[in-house]
Amino acid sequence: MANKKITSRDVDFAKWYTDVVTAANLASYTSVKGCIAILPNGYAIWEKMQAILDKKFKELGHVNVQLPLLIPENLLKKESELVEGFAPEVAWVTMGGKKELEERLCIRPTSETMFSDYYASHVKSYKDLPLLYNQWCNVLRWEKETRPFLRSREFLWQEGHTIHATKEEAEAETKQMIEVYKWFHHEILAIPSITGLKTDKEKFAGAEYTLTNEALMYNGVSLQAGTSHYFGQKFSKAYGIKYASKDNREEYVYQTSWGTTTRMIGGLIMVHSDDKGLVLPPRIAPRQVVIIPIGFQEKVLELAKEINEKLNQNDIVSYIDTSEKSPGFKFAEAEVNGIPLRFEIGERDLENKKITIVRRDTSEKVLVEIDTDIVTFTKDLLETMQRDMYQKALTRREELTFTAKNLDDVKAIMDKQTGFIHADWCGSLKCEEKMKEIKGLKSRCILENQDLLTGKCVVCGNPAKHLVVWGNQY
Repeated sequence: MANKKITSRDVDFAKWYTDVVTAANLASYTSVKGCIAILPNGYAIWEKMQAILDKKFKELGHVNVQLPLLIPENLLKKESELVEGFAPEVAWVTMGGKKELEERLCIRPTSETMFSDYYASHVKSYKDLPLLYNQWCNVLRWEKETRPFLRSREFLWQEGHTIHATKEEAEAETKQMIEVYKWFHHEILAIPSITGLKTDKEKFAGAEYTLTNEALMYNGVSLQAGTSHYFGQKFSKAYGIKYASKDNREEYVYQTSWGTTTRMIGGLIMVHSDDKGLVLPPRIAPRQVVIIPIGFQEKVLELAKEINEKLNQNDIVSYIDTSEKSPGFKFAEAEVNGIPLRFEIGERDLENKKITIVRRDTSEKVLVEIDTDIVTFTKDLLETMQRDMYQKALTRREELTFTAKNLDDVKAIMDKQTGFIHADWCGSLKCEEKMKEIKGLKSRCILENQDLLTGKCVVCGNPAKHLVVWGNQY
C-alpha cells in the first residue's frame, strides 16, 4: 500500500521525489535559499558512501588533505577556461567585518586553483611525485534552480587532485578513477551506469578531456554520477608547477582531478525507491535490519535481543524498535525509511516457532524457523536483494534505451519517453546544438571503442566519428 504522504511517481515524478526526501527525513529546506539541511537519515547514507569510497581511494594510494574555502580572485583568473566556465556560479566575499577587502575572495566552487597554487610552491623534484591528494569538503555554486541533493547551491563532495611526472601516469589515473565510480555504482549502489568521454562542449572547464559515469533514473532522465578530468599541463603551465627531472631538466607536471557528490543520494532515490518511500540497497543502507517486537512479552523481547546481538556481532547492522508506537506504525516507518529487512516477532510467532521477515524491495514475507542459522540466512537474503535490485534497475534502463538513425527517429522517441538514445554523430558543435533543440537533449557521453550504428550522423547525415549516448539531464 502506498504512503498517503507520497505522491505516486507515475503521476508526478518531481513531486514524488521531494515527498520521499521529506517523508524519509533525508533533508529539509532552510531559510538559506537554495541550500538544504541534510538530516540524520540522509547524512548517515553520505557517511557510509564516504567510508566506502575513502577506503577505496586509500587502497589506491591517495591521502586526504584540507585546503581553504576562500580563493583570491587573482588565483582564479590564472586559468582562463576555468574562470569562464564557473563565472555564472561563483559567489564572492567582498567584506571582512566592516572593512571592504582589497581583493575579492571566491567561495570555493571547485579547488583546482588552490591545489595548483599549493603544488607550485611545494613541488621541486621528480622525487616529490606523484602527489595523490583527495579532499572531502563542501562547495558553493550559485545555481538558479535547485532540488534537494540533485542540485543545491551548497553541497558535499570529494575532489581528488593529483599531479604526475608523465602523461601516461596522469591518463592512467584519470581512467582508473572513473572505473572506481562505476564500481561504486554497480557494486554498492546497485545502479547500472555507463562510462565514456564527454564532448568538448560538455567537458569540465579547463580539462583536455573529461570521462563521465552516467546513470539513468526511473523516469528516463540521466544523472551525471562522477567525473574524472585529465588536465595535461594546462594548469601546471598557468600556475608554474615545475619540477627538476632525473636529468636535471625543468619540466611541467601532468594533472588530474575527479569527484562525486551528495547527488548520489538523489540517484539512489530515483532509481530504487517507490510510492511507500525510500528503498536502499543493503550494501549502502546505514541500518540493514529492524526487529519489531509485537507486544512487550518477556520471551518476545528476549528473542529480539538475542537475534539483534547475533546480527550485529556478524557485521549486519541491526536495531530493535522498542518505541511505544503501534506495530502498524512501526512497519510503515521502517518502510518509508528504506530499512532493507524487517523482522516481526510476536507471541503467536513464538508458539509456532517462527518469525516473519519482510523484504523492503519486494514486500515479500518469509516465515523462518526460530532455530534457523539467522546470521547466514540474513546475509544470504541481503545479498540476494542487492543482486535483485541491480537487475531490476538494469532491466528498467534497457527498457528506456533506444537507437536512432535520424532526427525523425529522435523526435518520435522523445514524443513518447525520454531515456538513453544511442545515435551516431559527426563531431560538429552545430549538430550537437541541433540535438538540444529536441526537448533539451544533450550528449551524455561518447561510447569509446564501440562500432557505429549506421556510420552517418543522426543530424546531418554526413560521415560519423562517434557513437554517442544522448539524453535529458538533472
